Amino acid sequence: MSDSLQLVRGTLDALVLKALSWTPMHGFEITSWLEDQSEGGLEVNDSALYQSLYRMEERGLVQAEWGLTENNRRARYYRITPAGQAYLAEESERFLRYAETVGGILAATPRAAGGTA
Repeated sequence: MSDSLQLVRGTLDALVLKALSWTPMHGFEITSWLEDQSEGGLEVNDSALYQSLYRMEERGLVQAEWGLTENNRRARYYRITPAGQAYLAEESERFLRYAETVGGILAATPRAAGGTA
C-alpha cells in the first residue's frame, strides 16, 4: 500500500496553476514540481494532468506553446494567464477556508458525559 495521497476532486487545477505561477513548465516538470513540493506525498496521474491542462487551456487559464526541453526534445510549455492567476487566488482562498473548517471539525473532542445534545 502506498503512502501517497489521492488528490481531492477539484484540486488538481489549482495545484497545477500554483506550479505554473512559479515559471512556465511542461507536463513532466509540473508533475515533478508537485511531487517535490508534497515531499512525495502526492502522486499525479499523467492522464489527469493533461486533461486538467487541456481543460484550463480551453477556459483561458493557461496558454501553451511548443519549446525544447533541456534534452532537446519538443514539449508543450504551459504558462498561467491573468485569468488563471485570478482563478488560483479564488480557489486557494476557498480551499484553505475549507481545510480549516474540516480540520476544526475533525479536531473536535466529545463533550463530557451527561451534557445535553
